[in-house]
Amino acid sequence: MVTLNDYKGRVRPDWCPGCGNFAQLSAIQGALVELGIEPKDAVVVSGIGCSSNLPEYANWYGFHGIHGRLLPVASAIKWANPKLTVIAYGGDGDGFFEGTQHFYHTAKRNVDITYIVSDNQIFGLTTGQASPTSQIGMVTKSTPDGNVEKPVNPLTFALAAGATFVARAFSGDALHLKEVIKKGIQHKGFAFIDVMSPCVTYNKINTYDFFRKRVYKPQHDTSNFEEAYRLALEWGDRIPIGIIYENTDKRYEELDPVLSEKPPIEREVRPIPQDVLEEFL
Repeated sequence: MVTLNDYKGRVRPDWCPGCGNFAQLSAIQGALVELGIEPKDAVVVSGIGCSSNLPEYANWYGFHGIHGRLLPVASAIKWANPKLTVIAYGGDGDGFFEGTQHFYHTAKRNVDITYIVSDNQIFGLTTGQASPTSQIGMVTKSTPDGNVEKPVNPLTFALAAGATFVARAFSGDALHLKEVIKKGIQHKGFAFIDVMSPCVTYNKINTYDFFRKRVYKPQHDTSNFEEAYRLALEWGDRIPIGIIYENTDKRYEELDPVLSEKPPIEREVRPIPQDVLEEFL
């Protein structure tokens, strides 16, 4: 039986006290344990940012990539060995700025991975610049006169791209967060989870109190795309959390003629012919 102790890391997190990333780390570990997934079968891929140090803090396979490029790495790992549970994990800057194109295409392809974004609406690692999800008027180091850019809506972006599982969670509700992550991991296809995760050091607007007063769990048909899109547009006095949308479209791995026949890990490794090698030497 898998236990939380099996996932205990040897490196202690160095996040700021009160950071929402602690709850996310605990929720991911708890979800994997409750699903009976052993550490040897779990891989967490990250980009760059405060949150992206997460793979180092638990006993699982991890890959710390470059800014915004975590999804191609996660896709390749899943395609090479589909038996692995692959989780991509990064921040809002990493995913919705540098990683925008990768986010779109991974969702469109419906790759069977879970993508969790720690959305604190600020660039935390570089000490507090406006991020793609920072609200209009927000004063930061990079926007001393107030942010003038309209924030990205990650949920509508994911829906428009074709993601087959779209959800939002709040790091201040750790039990609900864990359940959403469990559902995302169990989903067969691209699962996107946008986690509202307050940055206690650099974002004094979108705090735990800010979200606790606003978040609610809607009751709706999660297979209804139009209803999901309406909920995804909600932001202000009420912010919906939970599974917003889910469908059962076929995964890329099922549709690709090569991957559907046999994954690379099960294929015979053949040496490159010497004449081919010599051509490139």
